[in-house]
Amino acid sequence: MTTPALANPIDAKALERFVIQDCGSCHGLTLKGGLGPDIRPQSIEHYDPEILQSVILDGVSGTPMPPWRPLLSEAEAAWIADYLLKGEAP
Repeated sequence: MTTPALANPIDAKALERFVIQDCGSCHGLTLKGGLGPDIRPQSIEHYDPEILQSVILDGVSGTPMPPWRPLLSEAEAAWIADYLLKGEAP
């Protein structure tokens, strides 16, 4: 049986590292944008957390945004969406 790379319960420190390293590799280490768009709170505040969770899990077709569903649970993607919207750990 395969387990997600970041298993439950939520490991906030591991998810923060994931955002900085994995998301930051495309969105910039300060998340101000790069290959991917700016994902700081002021730039994404108009998104619902559920929409961001869906983008994190399923990616965006026709763009470099990959689906992270094979590595993240729905709870972890929800935590990341909240983290991005608030700019801090929920």
